[in-house]
Amino acid sequence: MRRNLTLAIAACLGIIIWACSQTANTATDPNAPQSERLFQAHQGDRPVATAITAFAPSQPVLAGAVTYGTTADGQPIHGYLARPAEQFDPSPAIIVIHEWWGLNDNIATMTRRLAGEGYTALAVDLYNGTVAETREKARELVGTVRENLDAAKDNLRQAYNYLDTTQQAPKIASLGWCFGGTWSLNTALLFPQDLDAAVIYYGGGITTNPEQLQTLEMPIIGFFGEEDRNPTPETVAEFEQVLTELDKSVEVHLYEGAGHAFANPSGTRYVEAAAMDAWEKTVAFLATYLQPGA
Repeated sequence: MRRNLTLAIAACLGIIIWACSQTANTATDPNAPQSERLFQAHQGDRPVATAITAFAPSQPVLAGAVTYGTTADGQPIHGYLARPAEQFDPSPAIIVIHEWWGLNDNIATMTRRLAGEGYTALAVDLYNGTVAETREKARELVGTVRENLDAAKDNLRQAYNYLDTTQQAPKIASLGWCFGGTWSLNTALLFPQDLDAAVIYYGGGITTNPEQLQTLEMPIIGFFGEEDRNPTPETVAEFEQVLTELDKSVEVHLYEGAGHAFANPSGTRYVEAAAMDAWEKTVAFLATYLQPGA
């Protein structure tokens, strides 16, 4: 009886250890699908508003839904546009790219906050109107984007063209968190000579390929957590090293005690000190490279 109990306990422990190792391996395996890596990075997470969304814009803004393009089958692509209410000349613009949860109210809030800094901010929608309320749904949506990368790239091209032509923005940057951080870099790779700045918040799956990064001509700033595994600190260091060796303008900040999604507008992994510092640096970076005289 005692022997059977001992064997049962050992078997249970073995299963638990195996399960934990599988989770860790999935989270750190650079070859795992992005949707799975994000799923593991957001264990226990929910898309609740974080404290970063509690601040009002620095100046009055006008904001609302906008159509900035069409899909391959002719359906309109809707986003969320915010701009300074009392600024009548075209202002510099930012392509705002949502977290893996989608274009929710928290992203809209941050888009208004960016507009309050003097920008025309367009929050794009790579999920065609769907917003995730669970990790499972978010994983599904990320997977759908990965299955049709051309559609996502075309979406971002149309966002850039909308800001460039319809809004007549003199300069344009990209900015994104989490899933959107990866796509902020992807936007830079789509417009290597035309985009004026790129802001990356812990984009998992960021490329460190010198041949790809060689094409970039804009300044880049990135914010990452030391405890993140998507991307790992080692990947972040390689990313910075490659860009530095290529003589690119890059600024990387790695925060102690912060993991993935530490500055997300949505979620339960918010780290206030790191998030506030990253926001202040983001505002200063954008002002340096986008505002008149830059």
